[in-house]
Amino acid sequence: MYPQTTGVTVDIGPLAETDLDAADRIFRLAFGTFVGLPDPLAFMGDADFVRTRWRTDRSSTFGGYVNGELAGSNFATNWGTVGFFGPLTVRPDLWDAGLGKRLMEPVVQRFETWGTRNAGLFTFPHSVKHVGLYQRFGFWPRFLTAVMAKPVTPAGDRAATSTRFSEVAANERDEIITRCRDVTDAVYAGLDVTSEIRAVADQRLGDTVLLWRDDQLIGFAVCHTGAATEAGSGACYAKFAAVRPTRTAGEDFDKLLSALEQFAWQRGMSRVVAGVNTAREEAYRRMLAYGFRTEMQGVVMQRPNEPGYNRAGLYVIDDWR
Repeated sequence: MYPQTTGVTVDIGPLAETDLDAADRIFRLAFGTFVGLPDPLAFMGDADFVRTRWRTDRSSTFGGYVNGELAGSNFATNWGTVGFFGPLTVRPDLWDAGLGKRLMEPVVQRFETWGTRNAGLFTFPHSVKHVGLYQRFGFWPRFLTAVMAKPVTPAGDRAATSTRFSEVAANERDEIITRCRDVTDAVYAGLDVTSEIRAVADQRLGDTVLLWRDDQLIGFAVCHTGAATEAGSGACYAKFAAVRPTRTAGEDFDKLLSALEQFAWQRGMSRVVAGVNTAREEAYRRMLAYGFRTEMQGVVMQRPNEPGYNRAGLYVIDDWR
């Protein structure tokens, strides 16, 4: 039975394709209400966080059904030894009734099944309820993550050493993905964003920018662009980006930022959006120096309570929203 209610039956199970419209509406209504928008359903405009993630791994998306009707959802993401979840949303009229806790249970179980070494999430740092809920499941608050943006300006020839995953012949794509995995494995053992690269390619959400030095891949950025992606109209959103940790990593990161901006300009986008955990101090400082400014920030909570790849000396872009 549902906590704090009578005559209500709750079922937690796979999120059905037929419920995606309802899940998207609840996502917007919940966050829009929480942040106080006059029209909560306008939250995130025409960006799409629900359908894109469901299509990427529908087996790791979960719905909470109250008396057979969808009332909330949660999404787990597998990045190899790293995992995160969200957005977790519940219909506002059912807040504080325990459905959030119920939607956490299958996600934590999924992390255990995957053998996730470092799990995390992005949440509101000022929300005692959010932080308290996740602490009950062993997640602990650490550094802030800044979600940053900058206007796009033409990059000229500054990023001449970059290519696109979409330009790679079909029979060579597995090799490129292996090279990307080599970069992420050097950042954190077992970190693997293959699912993001393939999702962007298969769903035509944007592209993956590949940064080269001679014939060596030194970095890459998985990007969503435009409406019906996690970016929204006019935006290029770097969902994940990293450079190989070497003595030239700082300079390489600057080149990757330039390549990212050049890609956004070529796609006709007006701004670049990218998140960075502030524990990666050098990366955060270089993004500020490049012209990025924080639009919002959240706190990253991690299980176990250890940094993973959220630490100084690593040049990585992501935000775990």
